[in-house]
This record gives sequence, C-alpha cells and structure tokens, in this order.
Amino acid sequence: VKEYVRERIDTLRENHRESGLYRNVACIRCNAQKDFPHYFRKKQLKKIFFLFPDPHFKACNHRRRIITTTSLDEYAYFLDKGGLLYTITDVEQLGKWMQDHLDAHPLYQRLTEEEVEEDPAAKFLPSASEEAQKVARNAGQTYRAVYRRL
Repeated sequence: VKEYVRERIDTLRENHRESGLYRNVACIRCNAQKDFPHYFRKKQLKKIFFLFPDPHFKACNHRRRIITTTSLDEYAYFLDKGGLLYTITDVEQLGKWMQDHLDAHPLYQRLTEEEVEEDPAAKFLPSASEEAQKVARNAGQTYRAVYRRL
C-alpha cells in the first residue's frame, strides 16, 4: 500500500509541477502509537485515517489497538481543532470498540451520516485501500465512522 501511495504522490507532483501542488503530502509507514511525536507538531494535522487496523482479538492485546483512550488523547494533540478522524474496519467488534471509545472521549464528536456522505474523503474509505477492495470483492460489510476534533 505504501509503495502505491508513494507512486501516486510522485505522479501527481509530476503532473502538477508548474502549479506546485501536492508538495505537502507524504506516506509514512510507521507505528503511529510510537512515532507520531517524531513527525508532527501540535495541531498540525487536518485529517487522520485509520483504515482496517489490526483487531487484536485477544483481550490481553486490546491495549495494542490503534484506538484506545490514551491514544485518542495523543491524536487530539496533533489534530487541529475541527480536524477529522476517520475509521473503517470489516470487524464489527472492532468497529464498535473504536466508536465506543471515540463517543466517550470529550474531544471528539461523531459526524452525522449526512455529514459523512458530504465529506469528500469519507466516500473513498470503502474502496481506497487494498483491504477495502478485498472486503468489497468478498461482499463483506464495513463499519465506518468519522469524528470531528472539538
């Protein structure tokens, strides 16, 4: 996935060389739970995407999930006020886990279904990644939610 995104960014930069567009975009493969502070400043991000994260089914591994109460505090630090946090998974239990944690957090507010449908990025969540395409091919269900940083 990272290579595909990197190649797509390079193509967009090449096609828009004269206008200088697509210079402030990158794809970094890293452990977000450890490396966010090394790449971003406070309130720097406008959007954060969590696409088909590892579900860590065993209860003893739930602390490793990408969405936890502690991690949401950290993401809120880097997400600008009004910024959006996107989640999508094909695991119902994980989708509920992420939504429950985000709903309970005081710094996030879930977008209405109408707002999600109007959001230009949200419409690509069910199809933009290899995992999303695999789920669609297998006629699987996805669980999507978008939250605004208060």
